[in-house]
Amino acid sequence: MKKIMLAATAALALGTPAFAQETVRIATEGAYAPWNFINDAGQPDGYEIDLGSAICEKAELSCEFVVNDWDSIIPNLLAGNYDVIMAGMNITEERLQTIAFSDEYFPPDPSRYVALAGTEIDFDNLSGVRIGVQGGTIQAGHAEAELAANNTVVSFTTADQAVADLAAGNVDVIFADGAYVDPIVTASSGSIEYVGPDVLIGEGMAAGLRKEDTDLKAKLDEALAALKADGTVDKLIAARFEGRGPYYAQ
Repeated sequence: MKKIMLAATAALALGTPAFAQETVRIATEGAYAPWNFINDAGQPDGYEIDLGSAICEKAELSCEFVVNDWDSIIPNLLAGNYDVIMAGMNITEERLQTIAFSDEYFPPDPSRYVALAGTEIDFDNLSGVRIGVQGGTIQAGHAEAELAANNTVVSFTTADQAVADLAAGNVDVIFADGAYVDPIVTASSGSIEYVGPDVLIGEGMAAGLRKEDTDLKAKLDEALAALKADGTVDKLIAARFEGRGPYYAQ
């Protein structure tokens, strides 16, 4: 099991903790913009860091962020190396067998295929295609289950590696979360484009917790509900995801 990397830690001293533990540790990947990334100052940044900070303040929790590789992020939660995961993780039935989730903080969003402009792929008869995915994601699971028989599924440690290999011609298409690839397509100035059908997988993004941490889950959910109701969550989404929302405020 990989050890967690504490090189990027943001301490949030936000009042007297309402949770029995002195500090709630929130793990993020730091490689999945705009959900989470490492900024120029070497600190965790992105929508989930914004939202996690707001949740902790609302819940009167003292929190800190730690950075952990995606492929070991659930095992290290279960091992007690931190208490919460906020890392662009979708609620799925498979994950619910192992961990609990908070209420969702980003609604279910289609996964999308992207390829270099001019790439021709017959999605009605998909065969012989090199499909890039980030390992351990819902997109990787779907590709392995539904597409691997007649195609080559290439798994990468981070989504950014998949994008780099697409640009280099080492894969034909990337299959990833729509909110992740949207800014990549926009920034490519037409060199990367959407192809194929949208695929809805998962039940929305949420924070992952150990099943036994019911008190902590209740505190996070209560704070999240308040932040949805007062418009904070929609504001944070709009700041990080161009053209998305509003989803939650009445």
